[in-house]
Amino acid sequence: MNTPNIPTTNAKSQQEQQDEAMINAAFQHLLDTYLASNHRRKVELITKAFNFAKEAHKGVRRRSGEPYILHPIAVAQIACGEIGLGSTSICAALLHDVEEDTDYTNEDLSNLFGPKIANIVEGVTKISGGIFGDRASLQAETFKKLLLMMSDDIRVILIKISDRLHNMRTLSSMLPSKQYKIAGETLYIFAPIADRLGLNKIKTELEDLSFKYEHPDDYKTILQKLDESHVERDDVIALTPAIREKLDRMGVKYTIKARIKSPYSIWCKMQKKHIPFEEVFDILAIRIVFTPADRTHEKDECFRIYSALTEIYKPHPTRFRDWLSNPKTNGYQALHNTFMSKQGKWIEVQIRSDRMDDIAEVGFAAHWKYKDKDAAYDENELDKWLDSIKEILDDPQPDTLDLLDNIKLNLYASEIMVFTPKGDLKTMPKGATALDFAYSIHSFLGSHCLGAKVNHRLVPLSYVLRSGDQVEVLTSRNQHVQPEWLNFATTAKARAKIQAYLRRESRDKQKRGEEVLRNFLANNDMKLSGGIIDKLRRHYHALSNDELLFNIGDDKITLNDDTINFLQGRNQNRGWRRFLPSFMGKADDAANTKEGTSNVADPNWVKNLNRKEILVLDEEVLRKCTIEPCCSPIPGDDVLGYITDDGVLQLHKRSCEEAVKLKTRYGNNIIACRWDTHKVLLFDVQLEIRGVDSQGVLYAIADVLHKLTHFIVKRITLDTDDGIFEGRLTISVYDTEDVENVCAQLKQIENVTEAVRV
Repeated sequence: MNTPNIPTTNAKSQQEQQDEAMINAAFQHLLDTYLASNHRRKVELITKAFNFAKEAHKGVRRRSGEPYILHPIAVAQIACGEIGLGSTSICAALLHDVEEDTDYTNEDLSNLFGPKIANIVEGVTKISGGIFGDRASLQAETFKKLLLMMSDDIRVILIKISDRLHNMRTLSSMLPSKQYKIAGETLYIFAPIADRLGLNKIKTELEDLSFKYEHPDDYKTILQKLDESHVERDDVIALTPAIREKLDRMGVKYTIKARIKSPYSIWCKMQKKHIPFEEVFDILAIRIVFTPADRTHEKDECFRIYSALTEIYKPHPTRFRDWLSNPKTNGYQALHNTFMSKQGKWIEVQIRSDRMDDIAEVGFAAHWKYKDKDAAYDENELDKWLDSIKEILDDPQPDTLDLLDNIKLNLYASEIMVFTPKGDLKTMPKGATALDFAYSIHSFLGSHCLGAKVNHRLVPLSYVLRSGDQVEVLTSRNQHVQPEWLNFATTAKARAKIQAYLRRESRDKQKRGEEVLRNFLANNDMKLSGGIIDKLRRHYHALSNDELLFNIGDDKITLNDDTINFLQGRNQNRGWRRFLPSFMGKADDAANTKEGTSNVADPNWVKNLNRKEILVLDEEVLRKCTIEPCCSPIPGDDVLGYITDDGVLQLHKRSCEEAVKLKTRYGNNIIACRWDTHKVLLFDVQLEIRGVDSQGVLYAIADVLHKLTHFIVKRITLDTDDGIFEGRLTISVYDTEDVENVCAQLKQIENVTEAVRV
């Protein structure tokens, strides 16, 4: 039967009509959101930017199949509706991919929309590939550029966060390896920046979405348990009638909200404290949000409400947090405490005004709600932080990845308050040392710091400060920066300044080393060349040419007759010495065999891996991989693979700190993996046990381990102190299910209170 030729133009036009309707509806929703805000009405400019972007991206579709222009509209919608930005930012969001993905230049955008919008687009645009080489982190360079632009206009990073949030919301269409890379970057840098800018709602969503893609099973389990525990939460919410009755009598205009801890926060607490879901007690908090009768006295009203609560419930003596007198660095203000109910349950209560609540959710952009609609940007809250970022960026750093780590140190959430000798209050990150404090006052003070007096008592530079400490820095002109300072410097500014000084010192010693080597060779009728430096580097086991020259300049390597004999090929080994190389060679071979480096015998195996597919980790593949000791993953753990420069495939847990850095730095070398070992291979794990020391507890532990015949117990150590015992076990198991089984059996022993995998 002949099939008639059916023209496809109608179907195509129907698809185009559907796309057009979808695009117009999304843009109209954006305009409606903008017109409902407090910003000046610049609809014509926004419409012009939309039409330009729509034409520029015409015919292009996202991986999910939808027209590409829907992505810039969605980013603009987040920037306007969820962060509260105005027309300039909306236009920049609509145009943010034009420069990168089309032939239009920044100059074109500047001519059409003005330099302000063009500069923001330039800041958001990713750096073109190929500039930094295969191993340089393109993403890290993009972050550096973002931070440079951000210090001039904060809207750059706000639009980039909007872009990242929409990408995370639509991440399901990406390959698993790309999902891990993007989720890793999000957790490592974007979520902390959102938190630092006070965008709590967006920060929480970024964390939860990253968690969803990196640990899908754990994410589903926690959501399920949250759903199942709603009855218990209802019991806690039942405590609120007494609070409502009290506030109503006081004439307070208020709302009471239930704050449920996010899945990612719950999971982090479970991991950190090695506890099950059921033992996370602060899943729910009650939030009292009031509208003050007089906004100039909202702090007084906060304390009045708090005082009223103490008449109903007993407050926890150590959990009171006053973020009113000393707001967090991101502008957060509230009163927190935990109260004991009549039913014997602890419940956290947060008290804040409607203004404070808005700032807590959407950051500094919320200030516009309480100002004139024509008010300029209020960046006062961010000035100090942006100045500290600028100061770090002012120090030229050869390694952008070091810069990225330093910037991340400035994105602290936990803070302490310390005092100068004159009584001025200074905010520092939790864990900051006396050295960090010295650098926070002035770089010169930090570089010449000898020690400090904390509360009039002499302490070393490494002393960890606590809230309320009064700190006086002691200096000497004879004191200089020491490399070991990096071991206890925790703030971005301190580390950046120390690294900059050490780099300058290193360059000076390298120059001296090069001069010493050049003169030494000239005295022996030889000329300095790259080949000679390479030979000496291998001879003196230096990791790089720079390290070799530094060691010569630092007098760690002495150039002598043996050096010349080596360079001229004259063997100095005589007698028993001539056997040393072969002994060393055998020792190295033995070490290599022990470490299992046979997995690199076939470098083509790694080269030929299909990075777009999920690698199945069966017995054969595992022989060719290295299981990294930093996290020691076993079957059942969420893992990923990382391909090194040498063509080795390393396996890491997805939550491993090293893996987080690798995802952020070298995301293109990440490969998705899944286990398929069928309980054939054994893997070593370490367990930690704690409990009350009592007669027979050791025998009971030994009896449990004796009955686990299909596992191998390799080592056990137990220590007791003041009636409490702690121990460590090294045991070979097949997978995480076995670990859970062993821990469960150990916890059934009387007086064993904890058994967890380390």
